[in-house]
Amino acid sequence: MKAPKVFVLGLDCAEPSLLFGTWLSHLPNFRKLIDQSHYGKLRSCDPPITVPAWSVMMSSRTPGSLGIYGFRNRVDHSYAKFSIANSNAIKVKRLWNLLGDAGKKVILIGVPQTYPPQPVNGILVGDFLTPDTKCDYTYPSEFRHEIQETVGEYLFDVRDFRSDNKDRILADIYEMTEKRFKLARHLMTEKPWDYFMMVEMGTDRIHHAFWSYMDPRHRAYEKGHRYENAIFEYYHYLDGELGCLLEQIDSNTHLFIVSDHGAKRMDGGICVNDWLIQEGYLHLLGSLPRKPTPFSQVEVDWDKTIAWGDGGYYARIFLNVRGREPKGTIEANDYEKVRAELAVKLASLPDNQGRPIPTQVHRPEDLYKTVNGVAPDLLVYWGGLHWRSVGSVGNRSFYTFENDTGPDDANHAEYGMIVYRPAPATGIMTVGREVHNAGLLDITPTILHLFGLTPTPEMEGRSLDLSG
Repeated sequence: MKAPKVFVLGLDCAEPSLLFGTWLSHLPNFRKLIDQSHYGKLRSCDPPITVPAWSVMMSSRTPGSLGIYGFRNRVDHSYAKFSIANSNAIKVKRLWNLLGDAGKKVILIGVPQTYPPQPVNGILVGDFLTPDTKCDYTYPSEFRHEIQETVGEYLFDVRDFRSDNKDRILADIYEMTEKRFKLARHLMTEKPWDYFMMVEMGTDRIHHAFWSYMDPRHRAYEKGHRYENAIFEYYHYLDGELGCLLEQIDSNTHLFIVSDHGAKRMDGGICVNDWLIQEGYLHLLGSLPRKPTPFSQVEVDWDKTIAWGDGGYYARIFLNVRGREPKGTIEANDYEKVRAELAVKLASLPDNQGRPIPTQVHRPEDLYKTVNGVAPDLLVYWGGLHWRSVGSVGNRSFYTFENDTGPDDANHAEYGMIVYRPAPATGIMTVGREVHNAGLLDITPTILHLFGLTPTPEMEGRSLDLSG
């Protein structure tokens, strides 16, 4: 038998309840594949967001170990220094680096946190953080010319996917996906590889833009809307692209389909900084803005402020600690008392009608064995992630149903999905076996095992039992 190969198809935000549920009978290629595979839910990281989730998956390190808690991270304990978590933020080897060290050829397309491109033993095409095709977005650099010849103008992401121009968003999603899969098919046959990984962002973008049209439980749902089947039709389109890929995957190749997290309806937003102001934790210089204003544009009275928060799919709460922040107000020996008090209040905040919602408040040291970088003092999942965090100041209420970064129908869910089909040449036959208790941290150790390689001691996951 030849040395094995591994192909990983990443579908950002692919939701297991859709793929494994009633839609499966309408997706012939997924259904046939699942009938031959191990499949199931895949526990995301905390927080369950694209960055850092894909790097968690590809390094088997938690966000705490990586020191990355979202797209934007505090550089230090000052109040205004942030960095974008692109490839330069990853200080550990990821799966493809380890495989390259072992002499394996790799091809990577669109894997989050791979821009700017860094050298690999093969080919790398940058991710959705790439500004445009005019910059260096491939390794080797000259490979971008072959992309132009193969697919024309390459799309890294959907332009402004949080807008009301749904027709344009939908067209961009399909164009982006079509070109990504076309490039993948080209590379699969024209270039040597042992490990191939591509990540499609269309699943994430279509969930955020169109979930309310699909889900009767969503507050904005309108039965019979012309976009009601938009997400289903896109999944059906992906099923066709999967069928084309399957035709090109030989019997010596192990196949994985994975998502970094799932999706769920968004019920609304909670204006965390407005609430902190009301509760006396956050103080401004001057009066409260008369209209919603980004937190970065208001003047904070740091000499009086105890805590402030960030917006996003979850809330990051930071405490103003004396000796840690430049103008800290919390004495070090009062830190735990203040943090515990705030955690209780955040967890008990009801929805806009006074009803309790299952909010989870986490301390980073409870989530991670190692806490690197500048972590939030508290991570808050409003309403079990059915509510997002709104960081702007000057909203009419603590509750809003208009996203401060543009229209958005969905939040992220704690579970993504995994499908694994063994290479037929191995002789391992699997018949629709469900996988339990699998998480992002387990993917890299599992793939290393398939290549006969040993996970490094720093990895926090385990190799999944996918033997039969």
